Amino acid sequence: MAASLLAVAVTATVPPAPAGAAAASHSEKLLFDGGGSEVLNGITYHSFRIPSLVQTTKHTLLAFAEGRASDNSDWGNINLVYKRSTDDGASWSALSEVVGAGSGTWGNPTAVVDQSNNRIWLFMSWNPAGYSQHGSAGTTKITEWDQRRVYVTSSDDDGVSWATPVNISEAVKPRTRGVGTVWAWDAVGPGVGVQITTGEHAGRLVIPAVSRNIYSDDHGATWKTQLITEKGTGNTMQGTSEGTVLELTDGQLYRNDRAAAYWDDDVASTQRRWVTRGTIENGFDTYAPDNRLLDPRSEGSTMRYNLNSPARIVFLNSASTGTRTKMEVKISNDEARTWPCYRTLNDAPLPSHTAPGWSGLGSLAVKEGGYSSIAKTADFTIGALVEVNENTDDSSTSHRSIVFRKVNLPWVFAGPGTCS
Repeated sequence: MAASLLAVAVTATVPPAPAGAAAASHSEKLLFDGGGSEVLNGITYHSFRIPSLVQTTKHTLLAFAEGRASDNSDWGNINLVYKRSTDDGASWSALSEVVGAGSGTWGNPTAVVDQSNNRIWLFMSWNPAGYSQHGSAGTTKITEWDQRRVYVTSSDDDGVSWATPVNISEAVKPRTRGVGTVWAWDAVGPGVGVQITTGEHAGRLVIPAVSRNIYSDDHGATWKTQLITEKGTGNTMQGTSEGTVLELTDGQLYRNDRAAAYWDDDVASTQRRWVTRGTIENGFDTYAPDNRLLDPRSEGSTMRYNLNSPARIVFLNSASTGTRTKMEVKISNDEARTWPCYRTLNDAPLPSHTAPGWSGLGSLAVKEGGYSSIAKTADFTIGALVEVNENTDDSSTSHRSIVFRKVNLPWVFAGPGTCS
């Protein structure tokens, strides 16, 4: 009975869109405004990066981001902040904080909604102040297991308030890699997780993480981890950095990961998304580059749009090998095997910084693109959080913001791709 109810709940949130019944539409909203206009708890935030977007069972949109206090660097005083919308993104709450304890780095927000009870889970990575992945800019390189941890928090009031984050590293972060080295640097997501809707594991919550999937079969009471292993052999496959995950109609999981690796430079040199499909119990196909999915070594985002025929999957990233600014929405009707339908967000360019509501953006050329997160809205659009670089350079002083976009299927279908 529980499995059936979950399947109905998820299907209800993803009905087919009347693609031909509506005019093509898009909208753009500056949501997290870097550069001095967003102030919270005494911090005037310099930049916002690394978004996560989910819709709750009450049709509330929750938008999470890293609030970077002093500059746009991946290290330093970084807090996890969020905003809520109860009207499909037309308006949003003021900036609020999930966690900002201490002066370390709270990052990589990765959210998932339990459809059975509307509990929202938010995973994150943490490291202490003065540490970073590569030891950049005078910081200390993370070389020990405990210097990078996995935390999780949850909300039972539709994202209004959040429990104190709990360190669950012991349960979900291995201590050594397949090559025998210390599992020091680590990352969950970033982006979103998924809840399984069919089969014996209906209700399972799955969070993508480096080289593995984190999951719970008891609605978050306990969390486990499983390295991504190869079907047939059981050999561990070292996953390819920042990953996405979703459920396919055949019950398998689909991983679509950034073209970067910690063990093999050849993976990164392909500049394609690396994909695999399989199950936690029985393993996955060997990771392979998807030649249709160009990747400039950046994060991407996936989601299930609908289960009804034709079942659609949506993917968003920069479709380029050289820039993060060619953000392209793609739609697959064959369970992520081909992507014939596409359109770039540049077809609906952001308003000028002098336009009403956009004065917070830098006066120089604005570069939209980078990390993103997508979710289906209750009014049948593709909602997307997309990073914006407010300057012409990529220095640490360039302010970063995040916009909220909405595009409907007819808008995507009006692009150059072959869509149905």
